[in-house]
Amino acid sequence: MQSDTVMVEGSGELRRVLASRHVTMITIGGIMGAGLFVGSSVTIAAAGPAIVLSYLIAGTMVLLIMRMLGEMAVAMPHLRSFGDFVRTGLGDWAGFTVGWLYWYFWVVVVPVEAIAGAQLLQMWIAQLGIAVPAWALGVALMAVMTGVNLMSARSYGEFEFWFALIKVAATIAFMLTAAAWAFGLTSGGVPTWSNLVSGGGFAPRGVLAMLAGVTSVFFAIMGAEITVIAAAESREPTRAVARMATSVIARILIFYVGSILLIVTVVPWQQIVPGKSPFTTALTAMHFRWASTAMSFIILTAVLSCLNSAYYITSRVLFALAARGDAPAALVKLNHRGVPVRSVLMGSVAGLAGIAAATISPQVVFAFLVNASGALVVLIYMIIAVAQIRLRRARSAAEQKALPVQMWLYPFASYVAVAGMAVVLVAMAITPSMASEFYTSMATVALALAAAWVHGRRKRARKR
Repeated sequence: MQSDTVMVEGSGELRRVLASRHVTMITIGGIMGAGLFVGSSVTIAAAGPAIVLSYLIAGTMVLLIMRMLGEMAVAMPHLRSFGDFVRTGLGDWAGFTVGWLYWYFWVVVVPVEAIAGAQLLQMWIAQLGIAVPAWALGVALMAVMTGVNLMSARSYGEFEFWFALIKVAATIAFMLTAAAWAFGLTSGGVPTWSNLVSGGGFAPRGVLAMLAGVTSVFFAIMGAEITVIAAAESREPTRAVARMATSVIARILIFYVGSILLIVTVVPWQQIVPGKSPFTTALTAMHFRWASTAMSFIILTAVLSCLNSAYYITSRVLFALAARGDAPAALVKLNHRGVPVRSVLMGSVAGLAGIAAATISPQVVFAFLVNASGALVVLIYMIIAVAQIRLRRARSAAEQKALPVQMWLYPFASYVAVAGMAVVLVAMAITPSMASEFYTSMATVALALAAAWVHGRRKRARKR
């Protein structure tokens, strides 16, 4: 009989309470966020209709990384996080570094999303003639999400299920409505498909702008790796990761590429205003007067979903680091509901510090904190790919053949993934608007590597 808990080295046990529907929606919620509903306006304005290819290229890279995670998950079912995969493939230093860098990335996401949600609420409340500071609303949102994550993993899963369901339903409804317009069923003869080439051609800014767009798009669609973290508390962890590694991610890419293609078909790309939801612009062009209100609600849902996920991830990553001896052992302790309370509260405290920084020094301290996390997940993806290559080489042909999930076109596709991540990092370094994020992030990486070296020396000294 299968146990309903999973032991993570240390004194705590995470309960396997997440159903497959939770893990599916957690995966979707991690990817389909404000980066799609709002951030896509910036990339469309920068590259024109060719941005569709940018989404396709970036999505393919993410799909390759997820396939690698799927292969490693079925090959090492006793491991429950990609940090452990990296640790096994490259050593303790890599597990320590990747774990802390990933924790830092999502800790920064907490105040960013809390502030974004607060600004939306502030706008609605202001319409009632009531003035409430954004920082107070941000703290309130964090308090709610802290409570949700302190209840149980299943509570988080249920909230994320409904948040993600709203986003999926809204995206499908938009795609069906826009498709009807694009194919002339409701447009009444208004130009549609010709919009793809009428404003200076399919790539009006040139091929280089399309390739540069891959970097920006890549950040919008990150988050698929959340599956591996949530799978540790699912009833069938190995199956969950294997399934998410391909089928669900492929569907999400259809949502992304399909919705962006329909947007630049319905609306001439020159009409897309950076910072304003292109979904709102397209719906308005299709004569939906309530588009702005509806999209504001959906964007708020996306923001809250990401905030909810950020809380969950920071607590579980910190719990896993503590279980491996890379963080204080006290963080391994769970309450009677199987929740790492102290790890959740640590994320909350860090989030509050972020809101304080954003309120007191938004252009200096908070900007530095955000920039310092900009390139981290790209680097983490690259390390995951290198670990997969190392582990694959160490496996015998017979062992590899027995795996139900295999990396496609190995070793070619694995090396393509590594090269793709390297190109994204180089593009950040040479793009003026992204260079500060790259170099500040590299300083964060250097600090994490130094900490890993010191931590390794101390562990070796204790063993003597």
